[in-house]
Amino acid sequence: MRWLKYVAAAVTIGVIVVAIRLASFSNAGIAAPLMLLDVVIVARVWGMAPALVAAAAGSAAYSYYFLPPEGFLIEAPEDWIAFVVFIFTAIIAGELASRAERRAAEAQAGRREIERLYQELQSAFDRASEAEAARRNEQLKAALLDALTHNLRTPLTAIKAAVTALIGSGVWRPGSELSVEGRRELLLVIDEESDRLNRFIEGLSATDRTDAAPPIHLRTVNLEEVVRAGLMRAETVTRDHHVVVAIDQRMPSLSVDAAAVIEVIYILLDNASKYAAKGTTIAVRAVPNAEREVTVTVSDDGPGIPPEFRERVFEKFFRVPGRASRDPRRAGVGLGLSIARRLVEAQGGRIWIGTPPLGRGTAVMMTLPASLETADAEKPAPVAMAVK
Repeated sequence: MRWLKYVAAAVTIGVIVVAIRLASFSNAGIAAPLMLLDVVIVARVWGMAPALVAAAAGSAAYSYYFLPPEGFLIEAPEDWIAFVVFIFTAIIAGELASRAERRAAEAQAGRREIERLYQELQSAFDRASEAEAARRNEQLKAALLDALTHNLRTPLTAIKAAVTALIGSGVWRPGSELSVEGRRELLLVIDEESDRLNRFIEGLSATDRTDAAPPIHLRTVNLEEVVRAGLMRAETVTRDHHVVVAIDQRMPSLSVDAAAVIEVIYILLDNASKYAAKGTTIAVRAVPNAEREVTVTVSDDGPGIPPEFRERVFEKFFRVPGRASRDPRRAGVGLGLSIARRLVEAQGGRIWIGTPPLGRGTAVMMTLPASLETADAEKPAPVAMAVK
């Protein structure tokens, strides 16, 4: 149906001629611009070939109807000039219009190609981002698994060792290698490590709650005994540091869950030993305050925590950016302080990152409620004591 364009191009010239004739206009100055405009429009709409047909039809009609004498004879030299100028003008105008149309079509095609390439690039970028995200997720899973394995293996190892010793000792008889006191100590180890394992799993699975459930194992305990128990549990992780304990001699008894507080002290000592250099001091200090509470501070000489991260370190899985453990085998995933906060707040206390006593390192401070009654047969703690 391509030939219809050529017929339509010639018809448009005929329409212009008929319109001019019906309007009784015979001036060539009116016909020439109208025909040239028609050639330009045809070139823009249908292309150069139909525009040439319109130019040829227009030249014939221009010569026949508008240059004297009427017909295809041209007498005056100026009419020949007008006729030739009309022909060349029509051809050039048609070519320019067709070329502009081609440029517009090429530009449109170029835009579509650019859009296609952009979409392909975006798709490739999305695939690369997904691959990078998957790689990082795998790294995070591996790190999380390592940390969980380490934190679960420690109490399980102690439980296994105690059970193995009990099984190996057989039924107790007078003169057995394992005394009654030894058997009791092993059973206490199993009990404590089981509680520790249970609290760790609870800290992993529990959702964040704004209101802590009331504690159910509160007892009147002596802070010195709690601190000593925490230090004994942390002996393996603090063996390369000098640990100093300073407890005010006016220290009242506490109304807390002793096992939970021991776990918190262990977590704080473990964190301090991870980031403080070997041979530096880790200090545990405790003083009573006017609110019938006791403030316990665990400080170290490590790199410290920037102020903008001092609240975020208590979030699950948050770690200070760029901060690595001194021992790569003890790298954690940011669960210790989150568990410590839950244990402290469950007993009506609070925990936060304070200002280090010497202006360097990290100081983790917590308040614990004092008991309204005196602990049974517990001696007051000394003012200060160096553990190692």
